[in-house]
Amino acid sequence: MKYKEKILAQIFIFALLVSFTACQTHSPAEDKVDSVQGSVAVLVAEGFHDGEAYMPMGYLINNGYKITVIGPERGKVKAYNSEFTINIEKSVSEVSPDDFDALILPGGRGPAVLRENDRVIEFVKSFWNTGKVTAAICHGPQVLVTADLLKDLVLTGTGAIKDEIEQAGATYVDSTVVVTGNLITSRNPQDLNNFSTSIVEALQK
Repeated sequence: MKYKEKILAQIFIFALLVSFTACQTHSPAEDKVDSVQGSVAVLVAEGFHDGEAYMPMGYLINNGYKITVIGPERGKVKAYNSEFTINIEKSVSEVSPDDFDALILPGGRGPAVLRENDRVIEFVKSFWNTGKVTAAICHGPQVLVTADLLKDLVLTGTGAIKDEIEQAGATYVDSTVVVTGNLITSRNPQDLNNFSTSIVEALQK
């Protein structure tokens, strides 16, 4: 990425970070009761990709959805590709699939951490079994591979995990966004616009 493009990307992510931080500290009582369209969980760990977390969150917030960042444990975690951090509000042990209308799995190096945590995998399995929207981008599908949820499905992800996806019994396609039932997948940060809008569209059906 050229220097100018990298700076613009960082400015964009910073704007989303500020917007989300404001939402986290904003009192729900200040909003109208009917302003929240639904609740979405974003599952992250140390090494998450900043844009793949913050851009879908920004789209959802702008469309009236409440975001809860969840992870193995509460606390701040750092992105692998920038100095940005994100605050994990609740651990997977503190939440239920019933609390959310959708689950988002950003990529980066975070999925490699998440897939090693048994409590995370059990939560993902339980959420999947509700039939609600599950969205994963880039390395995000690795968590679904470990949870053994991809057999006979068609999906995408970063080309680096193509073999993993196919070994899990799924069909890999090189496409911007793939929607298979309740599953939405995309390949990389360049697909974020389509990925984010597809999540909103699925929730609005």
